[in-house]
Amino acid sequence: MVVLVPTPRRLGLRGVSLPWLSLVALLLFGTAARAQSQAANVTDATLPEQPPLRVLPGSISGSVVDLSGAIVAGAIVKLWRENLPLSEDVTSDGDGQYAFGGILPGPFLISIQSAGFTTQTSMGTLHSGENLVVPPIALTIESAASEVHVSMTPFEMAEAEIKDEEKQRVLGVIPNFYVTYNPAAAPLRPRQKFELAWKATIDPVNFGLVGAIAGIQQAANSFSGYGQGAQGYSKRFGASYADLVTGTYIGSAILPSLLKQDPRYFYKGTGSRKSRFFYAVANAVICKGDNGHWQTNYSGILGSLAAGGISNLYYPDSDRDVTVTFENALIGIGATAANNVLQEFVIRRLTHNPPHYTQATP
Repeated sequence: MVVLVPTPRRLGLRGVSLPWLSLVALLLFGTAARAQSQAANVTDATLPEQPPLRVLPGSISGSVVDLSGAIVAGAIVKLWRENLPLSEDVTSDGDGQYAFGGILPGPFLISIQSAGFTTQTSMGTLHSGENLVVPPIALTIESAASEVHVSMTPFEMAEAEIKDEEKQRVLGVIPNFYVTYNPAAAPLRPRQKFELAWKATIDPVNFGLVGAIAGIQQAANSFSGYGQGAQGYSKRFGASYADLVTGTYIGSAILPSLLKQDPRYFYKGTGSRKSRFFYAVANAVICKGDNGHWQTNYSGILGSLAAGGISNLYYPDSDRDVTVTFENALIGIGATAANNVLQEFVIRRLTHNPPHYTQATP
């Protein structure tokens, strides 16, 4: 039997045992691992140790103004981050200034509210330890707030209308206080009715008219019991002025206050000429009540009778007659109707700067 023994040259690599390959691989891996560990140790030993970063709080301040640059005091300032408040709300001071302290760094949003203005916002970023001053924030007026609505009480409205009426003068001279060009004029309080009567009776022009009437009466020798000369003129002047005072106060202040009626003529100014004419004539015997409803003008009618009765106390005996008193009352109603027609068609055109009101249904 022949046994073949292989020579080493024929074994080559295949003849190397596997345990030996594993041993070589382990030796190589161990050497590389030790080298890497030694390099890492050297690197760690050479780098200096870094201290941790510190986060410092800061502050945010600024001012609130309007579009003109004027300061806005009392504005409510809110500070937000991600829809959460960063601090309690503050209010701008008398100089329009506001400030927040102890705020952590990061992005923020400021919102400002003030009555009459639209809400304004401003965004920014606060850095660590920064004292940030925000540029002035200008507020704009709300569109609804720019419309001013003035609400007046009826008394205040009546006061304003009286001031207008006391400026009404025919040809800029003759007083025309007892007409209102506002069909929906506010009712007068008793004090206002007496105020209008006072202004009418002390007006210098009325003194002049009374003096002219007294002169005409003396020239015609009316009320002859007064005689002539300065004494007769003085008596006629006093009687005429007494007629003015008693007629005005009784018919335009006392009785209207008691009966709650308006002593003024309410100018119509609209409609056909015929309707305006009959409206003017009817207003000699009707008037508007303080409740806004039309009613019989008891104040004017009874005022005329009362003033005529009182005049019997100071007119001459020869001119004292109850019949004449009633006749004068009827004449007074006719004169009022004629005056109303003039008010409706003529006098307004002769009145300087008459007030203008929005026409409304009375």
